[in-house]
Amino acid sequence: MSEPVLTLANQLTLLRLLLIPVFVLAVVYGRFGWALVAFAAAGLTDALDGLAARRANQKTSLGAWLDPAADKLLLVTTFIVLTLPNLGLPNRIPLWLTILVISRDVAIVLTVAIVNLAVGPRTFRPSPLGKAATALFIVTGVVVLFFNYLGRTSPVVDAFIWASLVITLASSLDYVRRITRTARPGAPRP
Repeated sequence: MSEPVLTLANQLTLLRLLLIPVFVLAVVYGRFGWALVAFAAAGLTDALDGLAARRANQKTSLGAWLDPAADKLLLVTTFIVLTLPNLGLPNRIPLWLTILVISRDVAIVLTVAIVNLAVGPRTFRPSPLGKAATALFIVTGVVVLFFNYLGRTSPVVDAFIWASLVITLASSLDYVRRITRTARPGAPRP
């Protein structure tokens, strides 16, 4: 018997994907209140889809791939849009942070692919620090959008930007440690 595809969790993940262009268009057209609502709703679906999958015991193969892809697409899109210089944003994410966050994710994906090709199949589960980084990136997006909606700069935005830098570096080092341990030839296979 095949597993269900359109579970509640997967529907929430698809909703997150559909909210991304709404968010982008709202920012581009200066509708910061709507951008904040779309982004917060997308972030909420990230929390709810995992909860729904666990509570209803409906974890699916599609969800295992779709959820992290939706997370990455939302965060990469958010960081890029909130970095663009010509949108008249009172608060922008610095280009250096956007490059670091995207580079971290690309490096993780490439390293996992290389390890799986070179050593054999390995399971790389998200680390607690990686999950915390994703959560902090979402909150940073909300904070930047909120103060853009208010139309003013704030040291709170700067604090979240620096916290995002710290967790990006810490989670990167954690992934290097975990990948090194998992990639050893004697490490267990899934």
